[in-house]
Amino acid sequence: MRIGEVAALVGVTPRAVRHYHHVGLLPEPVRRPNGYREYGLRDAVVLARIRRLTELGLGLDEVRDVVRDDAGRELVEVLGELDADLARQEAQIRARRGRIGALLAQAEAGELTAEGPVSEELGALLKELPVFSGGMAAKDREILTLLETVSPDAVRGELLGAMRDAFVSTPGAAERVREVYALLDALVDAAADDPRVEEAATALAACIPDGLWEPGAVPDAGEPFLQAFFAEFSPAQSEAVPRAMRIVEEREGS
Repeated sequence: MRIGEVAALVGVTPRAVRHYHHVGLLPEPVRRPNGYREYGLRDAVVLARIRRLTELGLGLDEVRDVVRDDAGRELVEVLGELDADLARQEAQIRARRGRIGALLAQAEAGELTAEGPVSEELGALLKELPVFSGGMAAKDREILTLLETVSPDAVRGELLGAMRDAFVSTPGAAERVREVYALLDALVDAAADDPRVEEAATALAACIPDGLWEPGAVPDAGEPFLQAFFAEFSPAQSEAVPRAMRIVEEREGS
C-alpha cells in the first residue's frame, strides 16, 4: 500500500503518517525501487493503534512508550495516569459550571454586579454597599475587586470585613463615605498643594476603621502597587489618600 492508501484505510491523513515517521513513532517501511514507501498489514495495525491511543487523549510521547511495550504494561500505567488526569479535569469542569450557573442565576435575577464575576462574599458586600456616584466611588469598587482577587484567603476575609464595617455596619457610615467621595471628586482637576487636600484627607481617615493595619505597618506609598494606584488619580487626590494613611498611622500610634 502507498502512504495515501494506508492513511485512508486507518482514517488518518498522509501528513499525520509522515509526522509519525518524523518523530520516530511509526517505523519507516521498506521502499520500492522507485523510492515510494511500501506499507504492509503490520504498518496498518501499528498506525491504527496509534490512532486509537491518541483519540484517548495520550500525547505522542506517551503513545511511543506504549507501542514500544508489546507486553502492554506501559499501556496500563499510562491509561491509569490519563484516567486520573481526566478525573481532575472533570472535577474542575463541574466546579466551573457550578460557578457559571450561579452567575447566570444572578444575571436572570438582576443581581449580577457590574464588577462580576467576583466571589460570593464580595458580591454580597457590593450589593450591600450604598450606591455612590462619581469617579472615585467607581475606582474604589474596581480596586476592591482587584484586591479580592490577588489577596490570600485570610487577608481577603479581613479586607471584606473591614469594608463592611466602614461602609455598611457603622451607623452614619454611608453619609460620611458619600461626603468623602464628594470631597475627593472635587479635587479631580486640583493641584497637590490645593488647601482642600487636608480636608479630604481628614474626612477619609475618619472612615478608615481602627486596626486595619498592624501598628507601624501602614502601606508604603512608594510600593509599586500603590504607585500604580495613585497614578489613576489627579495630583490633589494622590496627595489626599497617602495623607489620610499617615493620619491613621498617627492616630493608631497615639
